[in-house]
Amino acid sequence: MKAIVVTEQAAGTGGMKLVDRPEPQAAINDVIVQVHASGFVPTELTWPSTWTDRVERDRTPSIPGHELAGVVTALGYGTTGLSVGQRVFGLADWYRDGTLAEYVAIEARNLAPLPGDVDFTVGASLPVSGLTAWQGLFQHGRLQAGQRVLAHGAAGAVGSMVTQLAREAGAYVIGSGRASDRQTVLDFGAKEFVDLDNDALEDVGKVDLVFDVIGGDIQKRSAALIRAGGTLVTIVGPAEAQPSNGLALDFVVEADRSQLSEIVQRVRDGRLRTNIGKVSTFDDAVAALNPSGRRKGNTIIRVRP
Repeated sequence: MKAIVVTEQAAGTGGMKLVDRPEPQAAINDVIVQVHASGFVPTELTWPSTWTDRVERDRTPSIPGHELAGVVTALGYGTTGLSVGQRVFGLADWYRDGTLAEYVAIEARNLAPLPGDVDFTVGASLPVSGLTAWQGLFQHGRLQAGQRVLAHGAAGAVGSMVTQLAREAGAYVIGSGRASDRQTVLDFGAKEFVDLDNDALEDVGKVDLVFDVIGGDIQKRSAALIRAGGTLVTIVGPAEAQPSNGLALDFVVEADRSQLSEIVQRVRDGRLRTNIGKVSTFDDAVAALNPSGRRKGNTIIRVRP
């Protein structure tokens, strides 16, 4: 099968190569999925799990990419809940070969059914950004209707999902970004926009929840905005700032079939809009994943035409 591999961390995305690899075999509780579309998170090339297994043994050349949409072609021993020929989407294990390949072996529990009226490209754009937003807002942030949410990077893949899901839950959403992002952020449902280069972040006032995708100084200044009992949720590593009377926590997104089903249903009925910036063929994937300019939204690779 064709697959994209990486062998050297220092090379980053520039070290990606399209090569031939053996097709994977299904272990217990696995399925084999013929990948139709795959997503890719640029930061995954900095994660230890891309380069080593769980006991820190080198596992290169490794196949990156962890978001997928495709069709089940084989079931491993003991696998239940899915069937051969079923359309699925989901989030592959961080420590296993990923989804920038024609086939992937993945635990069945990491997948959810993909309805027939949802395109594979859309399905592949949802797992990381959708689950990250869902878990940060509802599991970790315990968002309630009527609360004020500050969503950083609200024009990006994760931030746009945060904005839409928080708005749907009845929150008042303030989105941040660059000046050129203003209309995009408002279109995704934010009530206010903060230009992080030119506006005073402190003018936002007190909020109940900050969803941080930036870190550094922005995170520290945001922590001071959280009212008593509020929460700072970050996905950029351990929180460097602690609200004076609230919580600060970081998390790593996890696969969850029921949450994936909730997310895709919102896409189907128009409550949630995907944020796909670029769609590329598999043959052009290496170039697409090495953009010369700023990324906007998800980059999705169509593994099968």
